[in-house]
Amino acid sequence: MATTDSRIVPLLLSVNAGYVDTAGFLALQGLFTAHVTGNFVTFGAALALGTSGAIAKLLALPVFCVVVIATRLTGTLLSRRWSRAFEILIAVKLVLLVLGAALAIHFGPFHDGDSHEAILTGMVLVAAMAIQNAVHRIHLPTSPPSTLMTGTTTQVMIDIADRIYVGDKGQAPPPGRLVQMAVNVAAFALGCGAAALLFVRLGSWCFVIPPVVAALTLVARMAGPPPAR
Repeated sequence: MATTDSRIVPLLLSVNAGYVDTAGFLALQGLFTAHVTGNFVTFGAALALGTSGAIAKLLALPVFCVVVIATRLTGTLLSRRWSRAFEILIAVKLVLLVLGAALAIHFGPFHDGDSHEAILTGMVLVAAMAIQNAVHRIHLPTSPPSTLMTGTTTQVMIDIADRIYVGDKGQAPPPGRLVQMAVNVAAFALGCGAAALLFVRLGSWCFVIPPVVAALTLVARMAGPPPAR
């Protein structure tokens, strides 16, 4: 049976991913901080329309890739001495989210997405979400991704179709998987909606929420049993 932390942690990660991605998109002139490949589209749009933020969008993917590699290497080294490598890396993400919030509040609102302040804030948030993507993939491999909802939504629809008509496939997909993925998508959507609402109400102060959610994630993980080494 799944432990409480194994159910809650992926949901909190999804809420935070949706929140940070939406808040970053709204505050940083269309920059995706979690779903970084989406910046290819917004980069092209920025060039075509002459809007700001092209530099940040161009930098997002290499920064993301470098941080994922660094996270993997750091996690491997940490796991040789401690069983809480996941928690340590999530704590690093928390620090980056706190820094990102401080930068956003201090320098925002960002009217020019190519300003040094906007680029710095955006890359800090991209780095934080790169850590989340890496540790989720490494330490929670059976949980649906917390940032890429297209594939999860596609699988949800396929599972629904297979439950409607099994055909010659033999058996319907397990209901637990369908529920888990659907709840994951809902958590991401909740984060998106909350970020949009709070950005309208609070502006750059909306960035205080992601560190809080990250802290709750860390607490939930630490409350669970230590992973086997």
